[in-house]
Amino acid sequence: MNVYTTYGKFQNEMNDHYARTGLKLQFTEMMARMQEKGLMDSVPTRMHIPEDAMLISDEDFDKVVDTIPITFSMQNGMNSEVVEERMIPKFYDVFTIRHPRFTRHFSHTHNYFELNFVVKGEAVFYFEEEAHTMHAGEINIIAPGSKHDFLINDASSIVYTICIRRSTFDSVFSSTMSHQDLLSGFFRQILRNDNHSNYLMLFTGNNMECRILLRKLLIESSNKDEYSNGCCISIINLLFCNMLRNYSKTMAFYNYEIGSDFSLVLQYIQHNYRTLTLSSLAEFFHYSEPHLCTLIKQNTGENFTDLIKKLRLKDAINYLINTDLKINEIAEQIGYNSADHFSRVFRQTYKCSPAEYRKNNKNESPFIPFSTEQEEEA
Repeated sequence: MNVYTTYGKFQNEMNDHYARTGLKLQFTEMMARMQEKGLMDSVPTRMHIPEDAMLISDEDFDKVVDTIPITFSMQNGMNSEVVEERMIPKFYDVFTIRHPRFTRHFSHTHNYFELNFVVKGEAVFYFEEEAHTMHAGEINIIAPGSKHDFLINDASSIVYTICIRRSTFDSVFSSTMSHQDLLSGFFRQILRNDNHSNYLMLFTGNNMECRILLRKLLIESSNKDEYSNGCCISIINLLFCNMLRNYSKTMAFYNYEIGSDFSLVLQYIQHNYRTLTLSSLAEFFHYSEPHLCTLIKQNTGENFTDLIKKLRLKDAINYLINTDLKINEIAEQIGYNSADHFSRVFRQTYKCSPAEYRKNNKNESPFIPFSTEQEEEA
């Protein structure tokens, strides 16, 4: 049986309970308590979204969110393994909520991707029981199967949580995640292997475009009409494209099995690939070369040589399409000793010369057309 309340009524009860007792409750515990006290509704209230909802301040939009209805099934209970059927409504691929404040610490795992965006204030992110404080503009993306929790310990911080079915990444977002950068690589590797606890962190500076997309996601998740899911999928694609374009260099990646932030190595590779060798990379980070090769393969799905080649060719495509640099100048820019060497590698990958590629694609979008067969071989 479903019962209903609103974000505002629920949060007021959480705030009051914490103020009176000093104790925190989980979401399901508070919902059951509200049901016992007769505070739940039998039908959802009608939310009111003002026409200027995308333009108002975060604080004013938070008041709009207070009017959005929440649906709760009284059959739900506490479980450290949360499945997507419990969090994501039927027929939805993407579902967005405002994260509740003053919840009790309860580490859990789930079989879907979770994205948390701190819009205002701060929150504490627990990953494998290690606490990390996140601030406004920071985003974390948690891989399925990772033990974690997320707590807001004050009444004014604002966090939006996006739940995305794993299957959605494997189908709907396959084109968005085909690029050869670190954020795309994170998702591809997670989809191939879910035996590791991983998360990824980005630092956006809390730009307005991201916040508008988050607001749209929250509203569409509450509309529940025949267009809502399609809108949510389109909006999350826009959000990921925005992050890929603007913030991939701010990424911090954590692989729990390794026990360190390997993103420092990946970022160093991405910024220095033109002159980088495996021996110089191993020396810089104090790894043995065989161990470093294993870590790179584990975290990117590529060996060192192929990773360097793809980074070079990614920039080569950009130079060919968006500049008038000569072929030998492009070769020098991306780290090849000669135009002939660059042309041979380019032809092996794209089945045409750099000059032919430029002629056929000049002024078009710099998309890197690696085939499915090449992806599997990598």
